[in-house]
Amino acid sequence: MIDPVLASRLQFAWTTAVHIIFPAISMGLAPFLVYFAWKEMRGAGEPWVSLRRFWVKIFALTFVVGTVTGIVLEFEFGTNFAAYASIVGGIFGGPLATEGLMAFMLESTFLGILLFGKERVSKRLYFLSAVLVALGSWLSAVWILIANSWMQLPRGFEMGTRAGQEVAVIVDPIAAYLNPRFFFMFTHMQASAVLSAALFMAGIAMYKLTTTESRRQFWMTSLKLAIVGMLITAPFMAVQGDAYGRHVYETQPQKFAAMEAVYETESGVSEYLFAVPTDPADLRNPSARNLFAIGIPGGASFLASGGDPDATIKGLDDMESLEGVEGEPPVAIVFWSFRLMVGLGVWFILLAFWSGFRWYQDRLLKDQYLQKALMLSIPLGVLALEFGWIVTEVGRQPWAIQEVLTVAAGVSPGLTGGEALLTLVGFVGGYTALFAVWAYLVRRLIIRGPKEPATEDEAEVVPE
Repeated sequence: MIDPVLASRLQFAWTTAVHIIFPAISMGLAPFLVYFAWKEMRGAGEPWVSLRRFWVKIFALTFVVGTVTGIVLEFEFGTNFAAYASIVGGIFGGPLATEGLMAFMLESTFLGILLFGKERVSKRLYFLSAVLVALGSWLSAVWILIANSWMQLPRGFEMGTRAGQEVAVIVDPIAAYLNPRFFFMFTHMQASAVLSAALFMAGIAMYKLTTTESRRQFWMTSLKLAIVGMLITAPFMAVQGDAYGRHVYETQPQKFAAMEAVYETESGVSEYLFAVPTDPADLRNPSARNLFAIGIPGGASFLASGGDPDATIKGLDDMESLEGVEGEPPVAIVFWSFRLMVGLGVWFILLAFWSGFRWYQDRLLKDQYLQKALMLSIPLGVLALEFGWIVTEVGRQPWAIQEVLTVAAGVSPGLTGGEALLTLVGFVGGYTALFAVWAYLVRRLIIRGPKEPATEDEAEVVPE
């Protein structure tokens, strides 16, 4: 029978991986919706009216599915990780509750106005509803990332005893909830979300422009706005990600060592671009050590120190935090996830400047390679985000709370392997079905496209 710890890990990993798709797209679309509503309020007419109507439908659909998949995650702390909830629930539960009471209620309330209130409220109130929906979606990320950043860099607490059980007690809320990791995580996540939504919009718009002759101005405006989003966020991600990596090196050396597959402390560590086990028997071992690697000499040390290619990086074998702790980070998963994330980030920068250059040349619809690149890149923003979360969460293993509580110690004590396997299979099937329904409905909306303008005054003017 499967180990309940492993099954619980797989279940939470799967549900999180599917769930993150929806808030990433909805948070990324939010700034675009605000801009569409602002243009409409200013009387810009078409295609802004249609842009707001069409993209808010995809936003709302994504928000609903994200809500359904997200609520279940919180219940998993009670079913699969009851020990975790008992020990740190007093700290971890606060931000999650606040997210539901503040951000979710704000977003869902004003989303109703955004969807159904156009003819019932003033233009200014309607625009305000778009702003508050966007604010609510981003506030959700604030509280979720406050909770997660505390798991990565626990501060402002001490261990105490309550009802005979050792629990974490908050003593400094500012230190706990506004720890340095939060600001890195929030900016990285939100930029990733906007970039993911921009790639999503750009690929869809290019597909429609190359397959249909209707609403050309609508789709061209969508494409150009998406390119602007790509040009802003893709380079920013590289700069901010570099600073984020150094912060991880300083605060979670174990995770950084896993990212670079460093087992023994050494100086001048290479930035490996490719690595495979030398022994075929280790191909299925996520922590294989004997590797054939190709890399840039001193590259990892340069990145960790911010400029010194001879800087020393502590290896996993010398980590005091891992002494006497069962398990170690699955290095291969973290190593390759980090490289795939960075590789996709480089591709996004190239794609953004390629698209911007063709726009400048007025050749967006004449470059067939660019057209295919944009369409094939529709899912890549979310995929890069998934790899980033794998690095964030798996790189911390075996800890649930860094150097405080292991994942194994946080699993529900009475959970059996059979129970965990049953729920794992159910959640894999259920979440796969939810994603399939969402993808089907989004595809239908895209194929149908925006509605024609209701009046002649709203008709778009297509340049010759």
